[in-house]
Amino acid sequence: MHRELKNRHLQMISLGSAIGTGLFLISGTSVQTAGPIVLVGYAIAGIVLYGVMRMLGEMAVAHPVAGSWSAYAREYLGKPAGFIAGWNWWYVCVVVCMVELTAASEFMAFWFPNLPRWITTAVCLVLITAANTFNVKAFGEFEFYFTLIKVTAVIAMIVIGIAIIFGAGDYNVHGLQNLWAHGGFAPKGLGAFMISLVAITFSFGGIESLGTAAGEVEEPARNIPRAINQVLLRILIFYVGAIGVMLIIWPWDQVGTEGSPFVLMLVGLGIGGAATLLNIVVLTAALSVANVMTYSNARVLYDLAASGQAPRFLAHTNARGVPVRAL
Repeated sequence: MHRELKNRHLQMISLGSAIGTGLFLISGTSVQTAGPIVLVGYAIAGIVLYGVMRMLGEMAVAHPVAGSWSAYAREYLGKPAGFIAGWNWWYVCVVVCMVELTAASEFMAFWFPNLPRWITTAVCLVLITAANTFNVKAFGEFEFYFTLIKVTAVIAMIVIGIAIIFGAGDYNVHGLQNLWAHGGFAPKGLGAFMISLVAITFSFGGIESLGTAAGEVEEPARNIPRAINQVLLRILIFYVGAIGVMLIIWPWDQVGTEGSPFVLMLVGLGIGGAATLLNIVVLTAALSVANVMTYSNARVLYDLAASGQAPRFLAHTNARGVPVRAL
């Protein structure tokens, strides 16, 4: 494999892989499960994730290899641990990729409600697989610009939401009262809050792809710590900020789960043009995360094959350094 990923690529891969359906789609389910208290859940999950990523970062700097969790478990705990960690991570990557592609079909239903979901899912899967056959630098550039679109959209959404909260337009928003006016801040109790933590934790999934990319990043000792320290705070701000603004503007018990809650909120406010634009963004977000998960599962499977814990013929890279057989 070739070390062609720069610091900006690594940051955007980490940032982009965590900003997908977890924020733009599944957040609606979390809100419906527990109410506004999910904001506390996202903050707690972010703090826990920071500790996990610090530990992963230390190992990635010491051993910058593509296998990530699998390689580190094998190195420090033995081959059985490496086998379990590697295949578990591969399975997670595959499942998350399918979740993102399924979500992409849901987002496309905004424009094509009568088109069968399996068709759009299959088309997206073919495109994502084809994109991963290019060299890792091309992958990094793809993720950089697609994540830039997502980040810009989230920032714009937060800024527009704050403007609405402070009286811009005629949207009848009255301060912060929506956070507790519909049954309280924790309307369904502690049990529902604990259940919502499952979806909340899933939402942050993907940021650990930073470890998988360690084997192909330039100057890992410098770039990996920078990426971890800079990305985590931004993700926490984006999640808590975007969902917080949504819950202040829109009653939590009206947050939609059939499609992106942010898109449905904008439609409900009568901002149809912005809703269409945001739906393009969330579609891009889902495809971007699916792309990173496809990249990650190919690298982990390659590492498993190279260590004799998967069929050996998968431990092959082409002239561009891409493990095409594992892909």
